[in-house]
Amino acid sequence: MTPNVRITRRGLGVMMLASAAVMLMVAVFARDVSSDMVRAARDPGVRPGPSGAGGHLEGLTERQIAFFEAGRDEFSEGEEPAEGLGPRFNLDSCRACHRQPEIGGTSRLPNPQAEVPQEFPGNVLPSFITADGPTREARFKYRPDGTRDGGVHNLFVVTGHTDAGGCNIKQDDFERELSRSNVIFRIPTPVFGAGLIEQIPDSMIFANRDANVIEKRSLGIRGRPNRVSGHPNNNGNDGTIARFGWKAQNKSLLLFSGEAYNVEMGITNELFQTERDETSRCQLAPVPNDLTDTEDQPTTISNAIEGFAFFMRFLAPPKPSLDVPGATPLSIARGRALFDKVGCALCHTPTLKTGNSTV
Repeated sequence: MTPNVRITRRGLGVMMLASAAVMLMVAVFARDVSSDMVRAARDPGVRPGPSGAGGHLEGLTERQIAFFEAGRDEFSEGEEPAEGLGPRFNLDSCRACHRQPEIGGTSRLPNPQAEVPQEFPGNVLPSFITADGPTREARFKYRPDGTRDGGVHNLFVVTGHTDAGGCNIKQDDFERELSRSNVIFRIPTPVFGAGLIEQIPDSMIFANRDANVIEKRSLGIRGRPNRVSGHPNNNGNDGTIARFGWKAQNKSLLLFSGEAYNVEMGITNELFQTERDETSRCQLAPVPNDLTDTEDQPTTISNAIEGFAFFMRFLAPPKPSLDVPGATPLSIARGRALFDKVGCALCHTPTLKTGNSTV
């Protein structure tokens, strides 16, 4: 009997766009090939029979399989505006993008993006999205001021949905950007075996880079690992190799999942707590949209970093003293005024206000 496993947050439902490097090796055979044989060559198409994908790793325990299946359910579940979808998004579930040939794969046919304006009538289907084409993510090469952009510009808005309330934001003008040759695209890449990629030691990646250097150079094969520190497009400073995302900017699948959930579906979460579009009338759910429900869940912490985060999230600020040092409130007030006057408060902001938070 499969044990019951409850996922304590919806952050497993993510839009994953995992990066992978593929080396193509061409073998040249010293034999004659007739022109008739060359003309007869054709694409055999999709292979028949079982896909051979979408299952769990071999050797898992019963409990691990249960977690795998629970995570797959989250990966497949569609989101609604009331749950935090949007205000801008590309699709409403991970499965919608990653479905071919099985859940966790690439985009399927027909393309579900072609159906979005039916449920969200505030949208016009961009010309580069078709029912018989791939699911796409759009990025702009440059901003209006001419500086580099490169960021994801979500295709759709929640405007027009029955649960969108007074949200009436508009889509980006993709047709104008297309006319300026300012749009580039990405399609969903499969995430099969991503857990194995996560576990490759950095030393193995460096060894692979350094192997057969002469042969690689002769063929124009080159590259470098994307280090978490000391390079653009990265956060963190532990100096290890990141490996997931458009520029391999995410170190782990947990971080990758949180970013994709926020970027592709507009759902803020434990790791990415800030809305990408903060239009006030379009904030239809408290932020972050997806967070462990401490009122409903048992107090067992599943791992150390979640425990660290809970501690810091609930840790109160210190209470300011009214009379020490200085002996009087007036002395402290003068010190506070001087702190502000000489510019200290420009870095150490005295007061900030939180938004509509789930905590």
